[in-house]
Amino acid sequence: MAKGEKTLPVLDSVQKQKVLAGLEPFKLVEYFSFSSLAVILVFTLVLAWLISENARKVMLEQNEEYSLLLAENLNQQVFRRFVLPAVIRYGGIALRNPEQFELLDGIVKGVTQGLKIDSVTIYDSSKNIISYSTLPDLVGKEGVGADEYFKALKGKPNSRFTYSGSVLSDTGITTEVSCVLKTFIPFRQVRKESEGGGELIMGVIEIEKDLTRNYANIIRLQGRIMWVSSGVMAILFLVLRFIVSRAGKIIEKRALERLRLEEKLNQAERLAHLGTMVATVSHEIKSPLGIVRSTAEILEKRISKLAPGSEHLAKIVVDETVRLNNIVVEFLDFARPPKANFVRGNINEVIKKVLEFISPELKRQRIELVVDLAPDLQENDLDTELFYRALLNILMNAIQAMNENGKLQLGTRAMADGATELKIRDNGVGIAAEKIDQIFLPFFSDKSKGTGLGLAITKNILDNHGAEVIVESTEGQETIFTITLPPVKR
Repeated sequence: MAKGEKTLPVLDSVQKQKVLAGLEPFKLVEYFSFSSLAVILVFTLVLAWLISENARKVMLEQNEEYSLLLAENLNQQVFRRFVLPAVIRYGGIALRNPEQFELLDGIVKGVTQGLKIDSVTIYDSSKNIISYSTLPDLVGKEGVGADEYFKALKGKPNSRFTYSGSVLSDTGITTEVSCVLKTFIPFRQVRKESEGGGELIMGVIEIEKDLTRNYANIIRLQGRIMWVSSGVMAILFLVLRFIVSRAGKIIEKRALERLRLEEKLNQAERLAHLGTMVATVSHEIKSPLGIVRSTAEILEKRISKLAPGSEHLAKIVVDETVRLNNIVVEFLDFARPPKANFVRGNINEVIKKVLEFISPELKRQRIELVVDLAPDLQENDLDTELFYRALLNILMNAIQAMNENGKLQLGTRAMADGATELKIRDNGVGIAAEKIDQIFLPFFSDKSKGTGLGLAITKNILDNHGAEVIVESTEGQETIFTITLPPVKR
């Protein structure tokens, strides 16, 4: 399992609530964005339906007007060319007479020829019976005329639409598309304007016209508008979804980063207070500790003369005071880190000095050292003394984590962006996954001896150099420290 310092912290329930609270305003915006998109889609579909309905209404009105004009013209032609000649020639109208029927049929078909009329039917005025029709099977049927027939008898032209089908008709889900327009007008006696008298209605003319093709075109138009609108809305939804998702990730990342920075700030404040306390206590201890050491050294000399063989007791006091003094110095270095003095330098030179210092310990533990230092490294801004100390802390921890006959590897390489990478690998006991995030915390240590400040001081030094530290470890196998120094600022 690999983890680095840049990894965002594992959140507890309180921290998760803080992050979610920070995301609430964006979640509200996201909700209203999708809600508004849904509303726009609904209004678009409604608008498409209204457009198609208006187109259908206009089509029907235009065809109704056309049928009414045609019926009026047919009324004129039939009366002048059939009724009057039949009355003069035969003394009256009798459509049972084949000659009269053929004469009327010729006039009607001549008037309607090429006008896309399906049928023309003439009802008798005295009773609801079909006297003539271009469809022979209808002639003679009684009671066929409905309300429209009776309205026409009263002198009111009217029409009836019969249609079925929808945008789903092509899929077979609903009935097939059909639309029929039937127009009824009174069959009047034609008179000149100078002639007086009441209007004589001799029957009712019905004109039937099939508008299925036009109606199907309108339904297809309606379907296209709806499908195109749905497609556009789907594309908008996907684009909006992508933008919202990307924005959500960015905002969440920023919220987590802000939380991490807040945690680091709180930790820095706690460490500042802790450092002040440690500095004060260490300063108060250091002077008496020096006195104890000096006194123990004097006692060691006197005991060697007065009681030979017991001077080792004073030597123990001296050794322990030296150890305590080193601890106090380490505390003071953590509490009051020295100010860095940066100069241009090559980290390979610092690495060589550290390796020269630890070489006796490596030989004593029979640890194999593998070094691969890139010769083409650019110089970096370094405080060589502090950087030396940071590397020494890491390498000493690596040595202590390995048994005899271990293997320690160091390598450097130049990065494409001008940065310098140092990788330190050991095949020691490794670090447990749950402890990797804690190794740079002050006073954290797995060792029975030690203050737990070594890596904390190391981290402060590397942070001052602007370096990134990534720790990867497999417990029981190896640990890898990767240190990346930024390029020199020109």
